Amino acid sequence: MDIDARGPRFGAAVTTVVLAVALITLNPWPLAWQTLVFALGTVGGVGRSPYGWAFRVAVRPRLGPPTAFEAPQPPRFAQAVGLAFAGAGLLGFALGADWLGLAATGAALAAAFLNAAFGYCLGCEMYLLVRRVKVRAE
Repeated sequence: MDIDARGPRFGAAVTTVVLAVALITLNPWPLAWQTLVFALGTVGGVGRSPYGWAFRVAVRPRLGPPTAFEAPQPPRFAQAVGLAFAGAGLLGFALGADWLGLAATGAALAAAFLNAAFGYCLGCEMYLLVRRVKVRAE
């Protein structure tokens, strides 16, 4: 079942804010929270993540009916990519490798910002590229 395309973009906007706060304050707790959100989005899909729930309950009822839908698999894959980067950032900060924490968190922030501001989902594009390569290999 396809999902409202505005939901993942809303989640990306919230993610952008959370990751920016983590980088600006150098506080690992917002990054830990975002890592958990990415994990929930990866396991349950974007609709079952906290930001997906907030969109469904608080935002979507105030908007008009959706005009664009998308398959849930690309955003779910994007959540897994975000999980990898946020996890690497969290691990970097925990081990004292601040360069890794800053770089990985910054990369996740850049990807979230691209989706929030321009509707360009890097993780979704990666998913489609992997699918194309897989189909050609078969």
